Amino acid sequence: MKTTDNILYRIKSQGGLTVKMLAEQLGITSMGVRQHLQSLEADGLIEHFDQKAKVGRPTRFWQLTTQGHGRFPDCHSDLSVQLLHAVQQVFGEGGMEQLISHREQQSLHTYQQALAGQTSIADKLERLSQKRSQEGYMATWQQVQQDYFFIEDHCPICVAASECQGLCRSELDMLQQLFVECEVERTEHIVAGARRCAYRLRPKALV
Repeated sequence: MKTTDNILYRIKSQGGLTVKMLAEQLGITSMGVRQHLQSLEADGLIEHFDQKAKVGRPTRFWQLTTQGHGRFPDCHSDLSVQLLHAVQQVFGEGGMEQLISHREQQSLHTYQQALAGQTSIADKLERLSQKRSQEGYMATWQQVQQDYFFIEDHCPICVAASECQGLCRSELDMLQQLFVECEVERTEHIVAGARRCAYRLRPKALV
């Protein structure tokens, strides 16, 4: 992977990063990082923001621009939006709901097969993360005390989801069906302006 692509990927998956953070992760000098950042900034892919520190000068962080986010795949966004509009115009809201429900059931079946044989929440999240990452969602998971968090740093259907909020509702419903032993809550949402989508899974035994 090219260094510039690696930088974009790390900022995409981790959020705002400093020159020092990138230098440590990439194993190159701060000067080398700055040269790559200048190139990416000139291309309109990244921008900086300064965050005040308790003492001393503000710390400069780098984040992706809208154009930078566009470097990550969105599954045929224009065609998807056109098809959604066509379904709504021809079949109405009822037809749209049927389409969303059909997609949800197909996806649910696919993920249930992928998670088959996994019994623990952690094992299921690991398998789901692998499957979703293969589909372009850059999915990971983590455990914080007794809660679990399922995180997707990219949404390959973001444009379509922005046009049809039912797709996002369907994603949440599907996750709840895959993890019936947990209460599932969306805590971050790309379509609402967040950097990523994140879900908290709290075992019902602890509620």
